This record gives sequence, structure tokens and C-alpha cells, in this order.
Amino acid sequence: MEKLILASASPRRREIFKDLGLDFTVVPSNADEKTDEHEPARVVEALSRGKAEDVFARTGETVVSADTVVVLDGRIMGKPEDAADAVRMLRALSGRAHEVYTGLCVKNEEKTVSRACRTAVRFRHLSDEEIERYVATGEPLDKAGAYGISGLGALLIEGIEGDFWNVVGFPVAAFGEVMRKEFGTEIMPWKQTRRV
Repeated sequence: MEKLILASASPRRREIFKDLGLDFTVVPSNADEKTDEHEPARVVEALSRGKAEDVFARTGETVVSADTVVVLDGRIMGKPEDAADAVRMLRALSGRAHEVYTGLCVKNEEKTVSRACRTAVRFRHLSDEEIERYVATGEPLDKAGAYGISGLGALLIEGIEGDFWNVVGFPVAAFGEVMRKEFGTEIMPWKQTRRV
């Protein structure tokens, strides 16, 4: 498989690519993270597409990008501005269900393919002390919705419906399907074995 460009500075996405055994280089996007879209699925698709286009214009190689938002009561929550904003977000999420949308985009010289994936997440009821202690770790400050499901934030979650990796910030199954069906590339690193 050809080398990929990961248009993201996210350490979580980088780790997912490493775990998949992909040959890739990280080239963070400089795209403006704004869109005129309002519906969450369209927002993340537009933002991930903008990132892919920005990096493709600089590299000319196959680019993979993603963008994740948390949605509560129809309102998009991005990354918190500061610790106080993280506390506000976590109080709003406490004891409630919300949605996580991740836009995925793959672009090469022939085509651009984007998808939006949705996962429902339920938080258990959180005390103010738990919220403040979690925010004090610093983990929530660079994450949409002010939590990370693959870190200490896992302790806040009662359950999910949908793709776990989508909540982490990269929908692995959707990526594999896009690469296979749209680009004719199998990302699974193992070879097929002969049936006996």
C-alpha cells in the first residue's frame, strides 16, 4: 500500500495509524476550522475535507484527515477554551446522553471521499469534585466535549452505542471501508491464509 499522509497533529490518531501498521507521515493541516454548515454531520465532513485539501495542496500525496465534535441538545461542543469552559461542558454532559460525530476524508489526485460517523455516548452522573479533579489532570483541555474516552475520561462514561473509535476521534471501520471500496486498497496488514 502507498504511503499515507495523516493531516492531524492528534497523538491519538497517530497512535491508531501506528497500531494499524500503516506507513504514514504526519503533516498537520493549516486549514481554517470554520464552516457555514450547521448540521453536525455536515460540519465534520466539511472540516475534514478542508484539512485534506490543505495538506494535499502541499504534498500531492494521498491524505487522510478527520474532525470530531460532541453534540448535546443539537449544539456542537468543540474543544474547551480553558479549564472553566471544560468544567461547564462536563457539568452539561453529566448524567446525560450526547452524540459524537467524526468526519473522515481521504483525498488523492483522482478523488476526494468523505464520510460522517455518529456514536451515542452516555455519561454517568458526575459530582462537582469529580469534574474539577478530572479537569485538573489537563486531559480534557484539548478534546472535543472536554473528555477523552481512551484516557481517564473512560471513568465518566456509562455506555456507548456505535463505534468506540469514532469517539476516540478516528472511525477505523469506516476508514477501512472507504479505502477498500473507494480506493481499492486493503489496509489490513496481514496476508490471507489458505483455507484447509
